[in-house]
Amino acid sequence: MKIGDFKLEVFFNKYEFSAPYLLSQSDCESMSIKDLLSYEKDAEKQFLNCWLGYTEVAGDPELRRVIATLYTTMRQKNIIVHAGAQEPIFNFMNVLLDRGDHVICQFPIYQSLYEVANAIGCGISRWYIEQSTDGWIIDINKLEQLIQPTTKLIVLNSPNNPTGYTLKSEEIRAIAELAKKYDIYVFCDEVYKGVELDGVKRPWFADFYEKGVSLGVMSKAYGLAGLRIGWLATRDEDLIGKLAKMKHYTSICSSGPSEFLSIVALQHSQKILDRNLKIIENNLSIAQSFFNKYSDLFEFNKPMAGPVAFNKMNITMPIEKFCNAMVKEKGILLLPANIYSFPGQYFRMGFGRRNFADCLAMFESYLIEKKYT
Repeated sequence: MKIGDFKLEVFFNKYEFSAPYLLSQSDCESMSIKDLLSYEKDAEKQFLNCWLGYTEVAGDPELRRVIATLYTTMRQKNIIVHAGAQEPIFNFMNVLLDRGDHVICQFPIYQSLYEVANAIGCGISRWYIEQSTDGWIIDINKLEQLIQPTTKLIVLNSPNNPTGYTLKSEEIRAIAELAKKYDIYVFCDEVYKGVELDGVKRPWFADFYEKGVSLGVMSKAYGLAGLRIGWLATRDEDLIGKLAKMKHYTSICSSGPSEFLSIVALQHSQKILDRNLKIIENNLSIAQSFFNKYSDLFEFNKPMAGPVAFNKMNITMPIEKFCNAMVKEKGILLLPANIYSFPGQYFRMGFGRRNFADCLAMFESYLIEKKYT
């Protein structure tokens, strides 16, 4: 398989660990192993006694049981654990799809969610999240218009990265009914599940549709990217079996210590999510004041959920040129829209980190220095 460069990772590889002011991060605030273990009595002792041998291909049974409790219809057998989010995306696409299949992908979206299918030889149609005067919206009718006789898969990301758009319950229902009508699988990247800003707990897609597949991960809403633990949930047990066989050729199994720490985190899921949600809400309040102050320069698309938003900057300079100049001159990192192959003067901003206010202050000083304000 020959696959195109992952634009976001190539861009971040240049700057993420050298730029001091990260304003575009997509994950929530992380924590130390010590901090995580403090959530559970005697967890530190158990962690030190953690066995460093191979683990089960599908994931530690207890971890799969705990993950299943996040859903309403899933059981341990419906969960398969992977390394992060990239492995399950890669494995799922290769298990389900063949050259010549047609895939409809929500857009903008994380590149691997369509690039892997493209490398397999699938036709890709983009179902755009659209800008309106009230933020981002979707059109289910336009989704149905994209369906072809060879359509095998619809790919979603909700809450969405980078827009923060989140499917409403009635939209989830409508998409599931559409997929069932045409016998199409739905893969829904739901890595920001749990940090909804409106307080509404929407169903996981895998709970809603028998051919629905939900992607979860410890990296984003939980802020525990270093664990490298993700999973897929689906009622399609035959698909689970095929994914396990595919995993024999990728990671084989996950890290035992990471699985243990993920169990600890998920047993205290709500506490960690509430912690991260408070950080996001506080940062969004700061951001709102900033964007109100500079309303002529920016269009603020406040997210419905998650720690990222896709905002627009009203300048004549191409946004990618602006972002590249800023990070090189001042070490302030924003992610321009061209990284998502999305038109317009949009940039991704992240609200999940505790140092957001300091980074935003540096951004404001740069705008003043360059006379954008």
